[in-house]
Amino acid sequence: MRLLIADDHELLRDTLRSFLQQQDDLEICTVGDLSQAVAQLDDGCRYDLILLDYTMPGMNGLDGLQLLLERPDTPPVALISGIAKFEVALQAIQMGAQGFLQKSMPAQSLLNAIRFMAAGERFLPVDVALAAATGTLRVDERSGTRPDVNLTSRETEVLAALCCGLTNKEIARSMNLSEPTIKLHVKTLYRRLGATNRTQAAMIGRNMGLS
Repeated sequence: MRLLIADDHELLRDTLRSFLQQQDDLEICTVGDLSQAVAQLDDGCRYDLILLDYTMPGMNGLDGLQLLLERPDTPPVALISGIAKFEVALQAIQMGAQGFLQKSMPAQSLLNAIRFMAAGERFLPVDVALAAATGTLRVDERSGTRPDVNLTSRETEVLAALCCGLTNKEIARSMNLSEPTIKLHVKTLYRRLGATNRTQAAMIGRNMGLS
């Protein structure tokens, strides 16, 4: 997997590169502003994912993201920021970004999110996802906390299995249920938790104390 990181903070670039290059299947390239990222594409360099710092030179808010997304040769692009508000993250997704990463994310979570997006899935951090969710799960605007979600014992068991990274087939085997039944439970969990994929559901489950 080839990853391009565009960020004007040299320390962050070096730290990210040092961590990610420990993975045998990752090849990392870094640049310091949007024009350098564009130049990489102009030179014919191919990447599986681009990470763009929201506030680096040349970005002008989300204009830089739009510039890349309008190019026919652009791979999936995700924003990374330490200050952008939830609204920015959601607008970026609506524009076509592959995801939004917070610079405060734990290193392993960041790596998981990168792999997730490179595989073609969209990613939002759990707090952003919860802030945007509708239905039974909402962010309390006064306290920033999540109210309890009333799950059945079976749903809780399935969610705990998701938190452990089990596949539907593995969950079905461990619970002595059919795989279609597990798929139905997982789909119901997505709806009730306000999640759009397994990663978000698992992150929400861990926030609920499941593991």
